[in-house]
Amino acid sequence: MFSKYKKPDTRTPVAKAAPKEAPKPKEGTAAAPAPASLRKASQVAAKAGPADKEIKRKERLFEIKVELHKQLLDNLNLSALESATEAELRQEISAIALESLAEMNVVLNREERQTLTQDLYDEVTGLGPLEPLLQDETVNDILVNGPQQIFVEREGKLELSDITFKDEKHLLRIIDKIVSAVGRRVDESNPYVDARLKDGSRFNAMVPPVAVDGSLVSIRKFKKDKLGIDDLVDFGAFTEEMAAYLQAAVATRLNVIVSGGTGSGKTTTLNALSSFIDNNERILTIEDTAELQLQQTHVGRMESRPPNVEGKGEVSPRDCLKNALRMRPDRIIVGETRGEEVIDMLQAMNTGHDGSMTTIHANSARDGVSRLENMIAMAGIEMPLKAVRSQISSAVNLIVQASRLQDGSRRMTSITEITGMEGDVISMQEIFRFQRVGLTPENKIIGHFTATGVRSHFSERFKMWGYDLPASIFEPTKMG
Repeated sequence: MFSKYKKPDTRTPVAKAAPKEAPKPKEGTAAAPAPASLRKASQVAAKAGPADKEIKRKERLFEIKVELHKQLLDNLNLSALESATEAELRQEISAIALESLAEMNVVLNREERQTLTQDLYDEVTGLGPLEPLLQDETVNDILVNGPQQIFVEREGKLELSDITFKDEKHLLRIIDKIVSAVGRRVDESNPYVDARLKDGSRFNAMVPPVAVDGSLVSIRKFKKDKLGIDDLVDFGAFTEEMAAYLQAAVATRLNVIVSGGTGSGKTTTLNALSSFIDNNERILTIEDTAELQLQQTHVGRMESRPPNVEGKGEVSPRDCLKNALRMRPDRIIVGETRGEEVIDMLQAMNTGHDGSMTTIHANSARDGVSRLENMIAMAGIEMPLKAVRSQISSAVNLIVQASRLQDGSRRMTSITEITGMEGDVISMQEIFRFQRVGLTPENKIIGHFTATGVRSHFSERFKMWGYDLPASIFEPTKMG
C-alpha cells in the first residue's frame, strides 16, 4: 500500500498472545451482583450531560491523534514527501490512519475520520493546532500562553479558543519548526525569536526559562487582501474629506509620519497612503518584517536581519537606510522607526527625498514629536534641543494619528500639520479629528469625524500641484 511514501517494514512478526478468557461462574451459582460503588458510578454516568460526553470524546480523539501522529512519523518516508503532491500526501495519511485505527480496534464516524486526517495533515506539513487559526480569515492575531491557552483576536476583541497543544514539548516542536525554516533557533541560551511565516505573518516566541508558565507565542496575521483607501472609508476609519486631503498630501510629496499604539493599524494606514504615490516614482521600503504591499511598478524592498547564533551578520534598519540613500530613491518608506535610524530618516527627508513616510509608536502628534527627540538622544548624537527640533520641524510635514479605541475599532483620530518653529517650540495645527460623544450600552463608541476649521498650511502647495481642495472640507461638521 502506497509503498512510495511508506518506509520499508523491517520488523519481525511477533505472534499475538491468545486473549485470556474471563472465568465462567460455576454451574448452579448466580452471578455476583455488582458492588454498590460500581452501581452508583453507572447511575452517575447515565446522568452525565451531553457536554461531558463531548469533552470525553474530544479527549479520546486527541489521544488517538497523538498515537497516530507517532505512527505516521514511524511509517512515512519523509524524504520522499518533498516531491509528493497535496492529494498524494492526504491519500497516504488517510490510508495509514485507517490501517492504524483498525489495528487499535477504534471505530470512528466519517466526520471524525475527516477531522482526524486534516489534523494529521496539519501536523506533518503545517503548524499543527495553529493551522486552522491561520486559515481562518476572521482571526487577526493568535496569542499562545502555554500549551493549554490559545487566544485569538476577532474584530478587535480577544477570545479564548478551544484549541490546545498536547503539552509543552508539542508546542516547542511547532515553534522549532517555524524558526528553523527561516534559519534561526530558539532554546535556553537564546530564549526569544522574531521571524516571519511563509505567508508574511509576523511571528514572535519566548520559551522557558524566560516564559514561566510555558512558551509564549504571538502571531500577527498577514492580510492577503490589501485594504485600500475606499475600504478604510467604508469601515469608518476616516471620512472621504480626510481621504481627499491625504491624497493631496501624499501626491504633493509631503513627508508623513503615521503615529499610533501597538495594533492601532499604522501599517495598514501606511499601505493605504502609499496607493497615492505616482507609478513613475522609485520607492525603497525598509522593514524589520516585510509587511508593506505596495502596488507601484518601481519598488525595492529591504528587510533588516538580526544577528546569527554567533552574534554576527546583523543588518540593522540603519544599515539598510544608509544603503538606500545611495540607490537613487524618489521616496523612502520605513516600516517603523524605533531607534538610531531616526537621524538618517530625518536627513533623507531633508535632502531631496521628500514624500518619504514612516511609522512611530506614540499616543498623539505631540507625543510623536517628543518620541523623535528621544530617539535622536538615544542614538548618542549630542545636539542642542533647539537644533533637534529645528531638524524635525523642517523634515516632517504631517503626522497622522491612528488609534485602537476601547471597543476594538480602529480610527484615524487626528491629522496634524507641523508648520515650523516658534522660538524653541515646534508649532503644530490640527486639521481633522475624531470627536467622541458617548458610549452605547453595548460599549460601542459614539462619535464623528470633523474638521477643526483651520485652513491647511499647505493649501498653496496643493494648488500649485493641481490639487485645489474646496474650502468646505476644512469647515467643522455640525451635528444636529
